[in-house]
Amino acid sequence: MHLGLHALGIGAGARRDVIDAVAGAAETLGFTTLWSGEHVVMVDQSSSRYPYAPDGQIAVPPTADWNDPMIGLSFAAAATSRIGLATGVLLLPEHNPVLVAKQAATLDALCGGRLTLGVGVGWSRDEFDALGVPFARRAARTAEYVAAMRTLWGEDVASFDGEFVRFSSVRSNPKPLRDRRVPVVLGGNSDAALERVAAWGDGWYGFNLDGTAEVADRLAVLRRACREAGRDATGLRCAVALREPQVGDLTALADLGIDELVIVDSPPTDPEGVLTWVSALAERWGRGYLTPHTTSPVPAH
Repeated sequence: MHLGLHALGIGAGARRDVIDAVAGAAETLGFTTLWSGEHVVMVDQSSSRYPYAPDGQIAVPPTADWNDPMIGLSFAAAATSRIGLATGVLLLPEHNPVLVAKQAATLDALCGGRLTLGVGVGWSRDEFDALGVPFARRAARTAEYVAAMRTLWGEDVASFDGEFVRFSSVRSNPKPLRDRRVPVVLGGNSDAALERVAAWGDGWYGFNLDGTAEVADRLAVLRRACREAGRDATGLRCAVALREPQVGDLTALADLGIDELVIVDSPPTDPEGVLTWVSALAERWGRGYLTPHTTSPVPAH
């Protein structure tokens, strides 16, 4: 059982000095992964229901700074040398998959093979409309995009002929460091999302779940989907963030087979206060689950 931290990219967590401070402190104190999510645009009045809150409203105000996660994580990578980096999640159907494959492989190569690409199909029709991307069939688009990216990563000279993606005899370098593959973890809590994990994902990132009972329910769906797909669910990496996590949840999550509890929190605006803030998180959550490093080999910028 590991602990991750979802604190970068939004509000104060979008600032360079805070990114450096949070990344360095989280690595030193033994957190496993730094997560950062994405919205390319926000709107004042959404026409779509936010699926991760009971009231259907996202908690982040539309006026907040929200970094591109690949760029933001590149700064976190430069400030660290051990801690994992994960998009949580990148809204893949909104992007060109050939470009995302290049960006992910580049970041993975530069950070020493520490990247996990968390992807989701998206929920905001307004966002897709602003980007000129069809909202319909976004799940099918996502699956094909991942297949195309894996082809680009895995083959020296790559070709792909799909419904949404086509290229012929192209080279895309550098390659990801771990067997020419970036792990692709899928976000989403619905049955359909979990069926996608079972069909072609390397893992699952469940977000804002309502306690360990909902985690157990969703894991049962995922494991059933894996059996139906002929996959061994134990090979998947499963990380979850809870709506109102309690320290006592750690043992229950470990017993359920969850690999990582992701703590979602906002860092202080003053980077001088970040170490105290991360230390308090580590003190509350990390007893028996974090292995602090005595020094961080990468100085803050």
